[in-house]
Amino acid sequence: MQGEEELVRRAKEHDQAAFSRLYEEYFDKIYRYIVIKIGSQTEAEDMTQQVFLKALQSISSFKWQGAPFSSWLYRIAHNQVVDYLRKKSKRPAIEEDPPDIKDNNRKSDPQQITEHNLSMEQMLNAARQLTAAQREVISLRFTSDLSTAEVARLMGKSQGAIKALQHSAIVALRKALLVETNG
Repeated sequence: MQGEEELVRRAKEHDQAAFSRLYEEYFDKIYRYIVIKIGSQTEAEDMTQQVFLKALQSISSFKWQGAPFSSWLYRIAHNQVVDYLRKKSKRPAIEEDPPDIKDNNRKSDPQQITEHNLSMEQMLNAARQLTAAQREVISLRFTSDLSTAEVARLMGKSQGAIKALQHSAIVALRKALLVETNG
């Protein structure tokens, strides 16, 4: 990938190819962050699209502040998640649709698709048992591949606090997944 700063500079100048490269680089990471936070694959896809639409609309106002471009995208995604959860809490509870059966670059092997959807559903159920801060750390660290330092900067916490949250979240996930698979 070309230098991130160069791509952002070009995207700010309305270079569609540069923005497309940024989109391709970060779409999956932002999607995984959102799906872990809200627990719905379909909603996460829509929200990820909204994140990039907002980014495209406001990229001209982006300024480098010592953090990577992805930090800005995660802030937009975080705000989308907060808005979504706020609106969802005002709506009456509706049973959520089962996870979509999607090809996800696999051959159309029903067993692989089913196993993927089951494991995703199990992970989402386990993640619902974590605290909000634990979900945030797990989402940023593992689904978005950010370093401890980047997560600490995004969450406004020390690296030690992030490591402690990560450890407690992993322990809680292991317990929840054991219950899920053995229960």
